[in-house]
Amino acid sequence: MTTAVVSADHGVTVVGGGLLARSDLRDALNVAPVLVAADGGADHLLEFGLMPDWVIGDLDSLSDSARHVIPAMQIVVVAEQDSTDFEKCLSRISAPFVIAVGFAGLRLDHTLAALSVMVRSGWPPVIMLSSDDLVFLAPSRIDLPLLPGTRVSLYPMGPARGQSRGLVWPIDGLQFAPDGRVGTSNRAEGAVCLEIDGPMLVMLPRDTLGIVLTALGLRAA
Repeated sequence: MTTAVVSADHGVTVVGGGLLARSDLRDALNVAPVLVAADGGADHLLEFGLMPDWVIGDLDSLSDSARHVIPAMQIVVVAEQDSTDFEKCLSRISAPFVIAVGFAGLRLDHTLAALSVMVRSGWPPVIMLSSDDLVFLAPSRIDLPLLPGTRVSLYPMGPARGQSRGLVWPIDGLQFAPDGRVGTSNRAEGAVCLEIDGPMLVMLPRDTLGIVLTALGLRAA
């Protein structure tokens, strides 16, 4: 079992090396102020004038200039190549939840790898932010007080099924799978209740972050 390096009583922001905007960091740090860089994500932070609390990864993409600026005691080198830097971070964090930014955009393979990591067990709940959306792994049941017309997309990461209330197109009785039926671009009629059996990602507009945190029982800093 991997020992936690980062321990926090509130949320942790993990920053990757993908596309990153100041608004991504602002929204993440407002609710999860501990700042962890996944390898080259540290360069993003330094460009924005921010010093990571921790840098974790195999360090194959961390620049030499960043290595000279960041104190050595804040850098955790994990040399093995069997996991992604995102997974290396999550496995070393003990916290109520993680907000992930900088993992969507630029390279599709990195984005897909990060989404795959999110559905595994053994680390805190993860909410990933992208430019327009957020995504999280559906618990067995969640109640979301959404406004009518809000886009609700469901994407299975394996065989999954469920029941819903409050969706324009209910999912009751449907069998989902990555190579079969997926649930993109559904819409809320108002408050939505989902009961899910199997690995299912829920994708909502970015401005629902506060709603999602409350619905998952998570407390912002």
